Amino acid sequence: MERGEAEAIYEQGREAVVSVLLALSAQNERLEAQVEKLTAKVARQDERIATLERQLSRSSRNSSQPPSADPPSAPRRRGKDPSGRAQGAQPGHEGKGRRLLPAWAVDEFVEHWPMRCGCGHEFVEDERVAVGAPARHQVEELPVMAVTVTEHQCQRVRCPDCGRRSRGELPASVGASAFGSRFHAAVAVLSTRNRISRRDVVELCEQLFGSRISSGTVDAILARVADALADPYDDLLARVRGADALNMDETGWRTSGQRRALWGAFTDRHAVLRVADSRHEDHAKALLGDTRAIVTSDRWWAYTHLPARRRQVCRAHLQRDFKAHSEGVGAEKQLGEHGLKICEQLFWAWEVFQHTDDRHDLRLAIRALRRQLKPILRTYAGKAPRYKYTRGLARNLLKIWPALWTFADHRGIEPTNNHAERALRGAVIYRKLSLGTQSQHGERRIERLLSAHTTCRLQHRSLHAYLIDTLGAHARGDPAPLLA
Repeated sequence: MERGEAEAIYEQGREAVVSVLLALSAQNERLEAQVEKLTAKVARQDERIATLERQLSRSSRNSSQPPSADPPSAPRRRGKDPSGRAQGAQPGHEGKGRRLLPAWAVDEFVEHWPMRCGCGHEFVEDERVAVGAPARHQVEELPVMAVTVTEHQCQRVRCPDCGRRSRGELPASVGASAFGSRFHAAVAVLSTRNRISRRDVVELCEQLFGSRISSGTVDAILARVADALADPYDDLLARVRGADALNMDETGWRTSGQRRALWGAFTDRHAVLRVADSRHEDHAKALLGDTRAIVTSDRWWAYTHLPARRRQVCRAHLQRDFKAHSEGVGAEKQLGEHGLKICEQLFWAWEVFQHTDDRHDLRLAIRALRRQLKPILRTYAGKAPRYKYTRGLARNLLKIWPALWTFADHRGIEPTNNHAERALRGAVIYRKLSLGTQSQHGERRIERLLSAHTTCRLQHRSLHAYLIDTLGAHARGDPAPLLA
């Protein structure tokens, strides 16, 4: 083979190899781009799966959702440790029978004499002489309940001077309603405190009181009661804002099927509830006004406008967050386990303080826990971006660091927000049964009714008796009694 032919063959081979290499390089670039795309897709899917698993594992143990919303797969809440003993009172237990009322509280006495002796002797009337104290048995019974109907007749008289007819006027205490203040108060208590539907209130009034009433009448009665509570509601708002310490919480609400929010602010004796269009920070500011109180709440962002030293973050919510993290993997699990141990020690220190009232020991215990937790949070706050839940929780706690420990330095402050959650529970049940309200007027009405009801519960007083006094004063034009 000649030299020229060999070089031609070499060039042809070289060009073929280069062409193959270029094709392989292009294919490799396409494969690398595809692998990179698939890797990003797998990462997104992994994140989505982790989010869905997190949502699926949510329960009342590791989140703020109520136990009633737990799925069937949620672990059972731990009850009391079984003792192995039978249920009920144990042998040797001192019984607790119903105590007899004193004689002055008894309305009627009925005597029962024996008719014959066990030997067969029949007692005559002269032989009925009491020997010793009688055996006493008291029966409490309801009287026959029926409304009393009073007809007010406004007579007409002709004037002898001008010939015009004049008519008598109803006194202010009677008003224009066909129902009295006690009836108004009873309907309001049945609807608000006992959370009975309009139709059931109608049925109860007919069967228990023999009163003719309709669902529309129930609504009209509740509107009049709410009008009478206008001044007491404003006074409650002023008292809550002027308190040294208060608890706040918010929950969902519905008006005509639309999403709303129910806000609540509570002291140990007073409660104010308000319906707003959202859980935005502006509504928290409007409810709190110019208060200088220390506010206990959860970590919802709407409270971040408050200075951290005037806040107490609910440690029960935080404990559930740590519980959720402890059920994860890696750094998330480690932070959760550390946090749970510190929460356990904190609640133990608080329990001891409740019995000893030694605030010095409480502060020493809390100081040690602060020294343990802060380095842990700083460590996890700098974790890689893939640990976003862990990093986010750690950074959030560092941001509100003083609000985690306020209860140790101020009397009247507790480490949890249980007081607000318990106070809101009745309103939540009312919302679930009634499906909320139907108008803005209905919102203003239920705000006043629920505030009065919750305040009466906190003060251990009768809502029915208070409403009777308030409605009577409103009818006469007198100042309404306040829930001081």
